[in-house]
Amino acid sequence: MAAPMHRCWTRLRSLTLAWPAAGYHARPRVWGVGGVYKPDPNDPKTKEWQKGPAYEAKLYGRHGAASGVNPAQLWPSPERLQQLEAEEKEWYPSLQEMLDRVEAKERELQKAKEEKERIVAANLAKMPQMVADWRREKRELRMKQREEKERRERLLAQAREKFGLHVDYRSPKFQEMVKELEKQEKKRKKLLKRQMREEAAAGVSAAASGPATEGAS
Repeated sequence: MAAPMHRCWTRLRSLTLAWPAAGYHARPRVWGVGGVYKPDPNDPKTKEWQKGPAYEAKLYGRHGAASGVNPAQLWPSPERLQQLEAEEKEWYPSLQEMLDRVEAKERELQKAKEEKERIVAANLAKMPQMVADWRREKRELRMKQREEKERRERLLAQAREKFGLHVDYRSPKFQEMVKELEKQEKKRKKLLKRQMREEAAAGVSAAASGPATEGAS
């Protein structure tokens, strides 16, 4: 009975395994005091995450004094403690700080809203004047266009009287005549403005001398 079972087991093992047994032998763990596994930091085969104070803190948190770790070494230095406090203050603000930030943001949004409403109200208040200015500019533009049209027609009529019916407005003679008439028109307007200023000044001086004469009488 035992022989057939042995032959069956041998045949089954030869079918499932290409060789009789594995050649791997795991390195035995180094157990410290109290049965706690503590890797040797000087061993080059020790992983990096199993070195340093972070892993020692993990061992002490799991096994306590049985880990053989001195808890005084786990406390951060003053410089590291200040750094941790700064990081905590930056990334984990207090409730009051978060409320202050929310209130400041709400005040900023409210201020921006009030400023926008003020600008809209000011623009609405200016709207009638803006419409009136636009209409006035349109009237002035139409007036200028009409005056320019009348001026061209007048110049063309004068050119026809001088050069005949068939006048080319692009001819040098026509251009020279236009320049001469424009000079005369500028002189006439300048003289008219001077006369108006002189008449206004004479009226002011007459009005000023009138009360003085009455007072003297």
